[in-house]
Amino acid sequence: MKFYIGTDHAGLELKNWTVELLQSKGHEVHDFGPYTTDRVDYPDYAHKVATAVLEDENSQGILICGSGIGMSMAANRHHGIRAALCHDAYTATVARGHNDANILCFGERIVGKGVAESIIDAWIAGSFEGGRHIARVAKIETL
Repeated sequence: MKFYIGTDHAGLELKNWTVELLQSKGHEVHDFGPYTTDRVDYPDYAHKVATAVLEDENSQGILICGSGIGMSMAANRHHGIRAALCHDAYTATVARGHNDANILCFGERIVGKGVAESIIDAWIAGSFEGGRHIARVAKIETL
């Protein structure tokens, strides 16, 4: 699977760990930064990742900040992006299965590495269930 990933200064450590984790599992990862803890604005990185995911329909995105809230809000401003703020494996599974989410968001100040790995594994294992969810996702896209 191909991932585009970005963070702000508050998620740098978990982003770097996530990049290594995904690569160790054989996934292609494009890291949009940042690469230092210098203060940056999370919407800039949400935009970079959302744009890349929209241009590459066979990809997924991951956005990390302190809480994950700002990143998910910024990414969801892009038509065609369904960014899901996930705090555990269950929310990641439902986001993929029911909402056809294409960007995973979480917060470094909220989840630790063990929980982050379970979220990522659930995300990777998941896929859109279709069926009754198709019409609901279509309604999201018309908003």
